[in-house]
Amino acid sequence: MSTHKIPESVLVVIYTAALDVLLLERADKAGFWQSVTGSKDTVNEAWQSTAIREVAEETGIDALQYDLQDWGLTNIYEIYPVWRHRYAPGVTKNTEHVFGLCVSSDVAIRLAPREHLQYLWLPWQEAADKCFSASNAEAILQLPKLIKV
Repeated sequence: MSTHKIPESVLVVIYTAALDVLLLERADKAGFWQSVTGSKDTVNEAWQSTAIREVAEETGIDALQYDLQDWGLTNIYEIYPVWRHRYAPGVTKNTEHVFGLCVSSDVAIRLAPREHLQYLWLPWQEAADKCFSASNAEAILQLPKLIKV
């Protein structure tokens, strides 16, 4: 069994009806803020299953209790060199599938301490500005157009 990460991941933008967006600060790279992200556990794991699992692991939120939407966006990006050692030799690109998750403004957040140091809620434009990842920022900027009410 390979211990390498699969270069297929999800990005889940968690937001409220007021369009406040949840951001998490990475434990392995302080100052790097992002939405929920995570790789598939197996190549056959469905995108939606990965999104549900990663949201639960990183925030403690049960995505099945809320409105998880597949935004139909896929990004292919260069894996940051600092994280390439997690992937098989020669893997330099990752495919990321984007979801949105609308939650109540009083939802309880339980961080995974090995993954994230802290969280904050910001209005969507400010959240996009704070993200270190261009694809994450772009997904947040699409929020007003992508949400289905």
